[in-house]
Amino acid sequence: MDIRKTFKKWAAYQQTIRELSALDNRQLNDLGISRADINRVARDHANSF
Repeated sequence: MDIRKTFKKWAAYQQTIRELSALDNRQLNDLGISRADINRVARDHANSF
């Protein structure tokens, strides 16, 4: 795996964590996820690259 792809995945993971963490529990619930799911959702998103 090249360093650019690794960095892109890491950046996507971090951004997803930041954006989802900024939402309140009601907003997360509207999206169908809980606060405990944030890391998994971010990891899945980053791995889609």
